[in-house]
Amino acid sequence: MRVDVMTQMRGVDPFPLLWERRTTIAIDLIEADLLSLPDLVNAKKTQRSKDWPMIQRLIEAHWFQHRHEPTPERINFWLQECRTVEILFDLVGRFPGEASSLHPPRAAVSTALRENREIVEKALDEERLLEIAADQAYWAPLRKEIEHLRRMSKR
Repeated sequence: MRVDVMTQMRGVDPFPLLWERRTTIAIDLIEADLLSLPDLVNAKKTQRSKDWPMIQRLIEAHWFQHRHEPTPERINFWLQECRTVEILFDLVGRFPGEASSLHPPRAAVSTALRENREIVEKALDEERLLEIAADQAYWAPLRKEIEHLRRMSKR
């Protein structure tokens, strides 16, 4: 089993807030505290290409597990984070009021309300590219610092 330990992450709240929202699971009588799904999705919005299919799968699984029990929080989460075109169209069809009043507005949702698949796909890709660029900008100074420390330790 692999466990990621990070002291800071881009795009997520400070640890005390993450801890309040955590999910606790039990595996063979051992409990483990994990990031809540919305926090995990935000943490996975990185420049690593392998994270984006995982975000899509996590949201799809949550949708298929809970779509018959929508709550305002779930609807908002799905509308804000869904990366699957078909599910996004289903969401705006089932929850047009929530989709229209989504705050902050999301281009992929607005476009899905007008039923334009090609533009929805472009909007989803643009969201991904913006997150990748933000992640690269966030980590650039930290990478420089690490490289500097490596060079200093080799002297």
